[in-house]
Amino acid sequence: MSLSPRLAAIVRALPLRPDSRVLEIGCGPGAAARAVAAMLTTGHILGIDRSARAITQGETAAAAEIASGRMSLRAVAAEDFVLRAGEQPFDLVFAVRVGALDGRHPQLGERVLQQIALATTPDARLFVDGGDPLREVPIPRP
Repeated sequence: MSLSPRLAAIVRALPLRPDSRVLEIGCGPGAAARAVAAMLTTGHILGIDRSARAITQGETAAAAEIASGRMSLRAVAAEDFVLRAGEQPFDLVFAVRVGALDGRHPQLGERVLQQIALATTPDARLFVDGGDPLREVPIPRP
């Protein structure tokens, strides 16, 4: 698997631990998620995307990572994402080229941030592209 230099820099910049629970918003066919999964041992990455087609492509490409238990994919819009029954919250979230989080769709962004807050640990961190190569965005807490 080869990542574009930009995606590789983004994955390298994430503060990953081998046991991180990671949520990627707007994962597309899962290239970055597969790279993150390769860095996890007891951790897990869930990639979500509103495109069912992209998720199907990702499931094919990431069959080994999914079978290992380190990765899963789900077709869902970020503003509709909720933890499933028994699913543990995430401690790291990232998004690349997601309009709701990069300022292109601020009203939708508020809804997405609310859903992220509900699906993450109290000390979770959110990173989006647009920095060098990432910038951290505060997760609003009630």
